[in-house]
Amino acid sequence: MSRRRLPFWPLLFVLAAVSVFSVIASLAFGSERIPLAEVVAAVTDRFAGEPAGRWDVIIWDLRLPRALLALVVGAGLAIAGAGMQTLVRNTLADPYLLGISSGASVGATAALTTGALAGLGLYAVSTGALLGAVGSALLIWLIATAQGGLTPIRLVLSGVVLSSGLSAIASLLVFLSDDARAANSVMFWMLGSVGGATWEKLGIPAAFVVVLAAGLLAVHRWLDALAAGPETAAALGINVAAMRVALFVCLSVVVGVLVAVSGGVGFVGLIVPHAARLVVGARHRVVLPVAAVAGAAFLVWVDVLARVAVRPQEIPLGVVTGVLGAPLFLLLMGRGAYRFGGDR
Repeated sequence: MSRRRLPFWPLLFVLAAVSVFSVIASLAFGSERIPLAEVVAAVTDRFAGEPAGRWDVIIWDLRLPRALLALVVGAGLAIAGAGMQTLVRNTLADPYLLGISSGASVGATAALTTGALAGLGLYAVSTGALLGAVGSALLIWLIATAQGGLTPIRLVLSGVVLSSGLSAIASLLVFLSDDARAANSVMFWMLGSVGGATWEKLGIPAAFVVVLAAGLLAVHRWLDALAAGPETAAALGINVAAMRVALFVCLSVVVGVLVAVSGGVGFVGLIVPHAARLVVGARHRVVLPVAAVAGAAFLVWVDVLARVAVRPQEIPLGVVTGVLGAPLFLLLMGRGAYRFGGDR
């Protein structure tokens, strides 16, 4: 008996409305609570051209960029997770499977513990993380192609092994560092945060996520065929090798950019695509938009919880997503089996 799916357009509209409400509501939460009515007034006054109010700086310069960055990162990780699961044909894949997050950790750790790229100021850590992510993706591509091509099994094995090695290098850099504050900064960065969000940092990740989403939606039929198996895709006239290379490059670049601005935020790219497939089916035409909007709203509220749980301190996002994600994932999997990539 087939599982009943939810209608796509009404669900997408509801999730989009929830995402907008989540961003506005999140502006009320932080080390200092702002009444929701004051938040709405500050937002409407800004668009109406009224003079700045009491909370204007906190809302517009601190909390709104943070909420929007969480929105972008959540959507991007969910889309990348769906794409990664298709690339390796493995339902347990997430955006960090290929070791990109570990490579970014090495770059960020080197920037924090050695002072490398210090001339870039506030962008030193993000730049180091992006260079590390791109370097690890390039290394995986070289290893996989040298062994015969970007097949799912080679990608998974290369990614897992390289991830372990890069994590060890990052740990060694922390161990050798004499700066205790740098070690704490590395640990907090590895677990994820959008606390350093600014308006200037929003443009690049948002652009990459939009381009990735548009590109994947443009080839959604190819992705459906690739998920069904290389033989099916080839029979439909798809160049499987070229498709895998293009998908690998796109996912690697976008994940690298997201990790560079937010650190390692786990479970979003694993749970949200699963939930989307359970409620709307496995077709990428419907999975990608639903996963993107749901991932965006999810991470906004994760960031709210990270801010208020032990305020005035903040919990890293990766801790919150891990605590919420593990039982949620088990609950989703317990609701019934579904097919993906020929497996049940």
